[in-house]
Amino acid sequence: MTVLGVVVGLVVGVLLGAGLVLVVRRRRPPLLATPADGTQPPPAPPTGSAPSSVDVIDALPVAIAVVDGDDTVVLANRSAVDLSVVSGRRLLVAELRRLVRDVRRTGQSHEVEVELAASRVRPGALGRPEAVRVRLVPVGAEHHVALLMEDVTEARRVEAVRRDFVANVSHELKTPVGAMALLAEALQDASCDPEAVRRFAGRVQHEAGRLGRLVQELIDLSRLQGADPLPEPTIVSVDRVLVEAVDRARTAAAAAGIDIATGGQRGLTVDGSEPQLVTAVGNLIENAVHYSPDGTRVAVAARRNGDDVEITVSDEGIGIGEKDLERVFERFYRADPARSRATGGTGLGLAIVKHVATNHGGEVAVWSVEGSGSTFTLRLPAPATDGADTHADPHTDRTAKE
Repeated sequence: MTVLGVVVGLVVGVLLGAGLVLVVRRRRPPLLATPADGTQPPPAPPTGSAPSSVDVIDALPVAIAVVDGDDTVVLANRSAVDLSVVSGRRLLVAELRRLVRDVRRTGQSHEVEVELAASRVRPGALGRPEAVRVRLVPVGAEHHVALLMEDVTEARRVEAVRRDFVANVSHELKTPVGAMALLAEALQDASCDPEAVRRFAGRVQHEAGRLGRLVQELIDLSRLQGADPLPEPTIVSVDRVLVEAVDRARTAAAAAGIDIATGGQRGLTVDGSEPQLVTAVGNLIENAVHYSPDGTRVAVAARRNGDDVEITVSDEGIGIGEKDLERVFERFYRADPARSRATGGTGLGLAIVKHVATNHGGEVAVWSVEGSGSTFTLRLPAPATDGADTHADPHTDRTAKE
């Protein structure tokens, strides 16, 4: 049941019980808890007296307006003004005026979603309401209609994101599954050719691995976005995080002849989840390896910078175009789709990094120029005291020829 459905009975009771019909009959000016012209609301009742009907209506969590038989607004609360559907005695939205007349004619309540023109949003208003769910209820015996309105802009956005995510997941799962089906047919046809069998079997393994990574990363992303995205935080050694993250990228780096160099300050700590941080840094390193030419170098370092601990991963790879920089952390977004699929990338690795950073109260940023490599920086809040060295020790830097 919607918020409108929950409060409709309460609102109708307030409107009827507070003597609204008498107010309308006397043709008083509209009662606005927050007047559209910006003037101050009526003074509060004396201490100890019961709140007025206007006070009660203004405190409700939905926008409320009441119009009389001449389509004149006789009452509106603060939320109705903020949604820019009411100005003085007028309903600004033509669709709402039409719906009011329909309800008045039929005498039946009606609920519908109505689009709002962007131009109706007042300058400086918080957010940009684009749609409202409206419950129209006939009240009294003189053709008065109450409108209960709820901003559903954010709900629509979330639903659109959900639909896009489901569509993307379906597409990404379909690709390796379809490839494996075709390869299975090819294996059957090439049963008498050992060389072809080995080649097709290798491709099946590749696609199966890609499918497994996609499923695992979807599980990881779901957990990071769940009701409890961060387990009970503990003191995490950044040194240990870097060692384990580099170890995860060792095989891929060795295959490409890429050096992974680690350095920076030692002894740093952060509060959080070690498995999540290892996953995030590991994704950054693997991303750097996958998008770097053979025989190049990837540098991983940590340092204390004011109130933050910064972990940077730099590569000498193909870089990221300016138009792609703002989107690289989106789910399934690939700056170079052909290269990503060739390396088995899922398009979820950087999205996972972003969610890990957010869960830890930090952020992730990227600097890149096409042809000049990229540097990703994971910033995390540092504990008040972490016992870190104040200077990097060059003798502790470790270059691993992978």
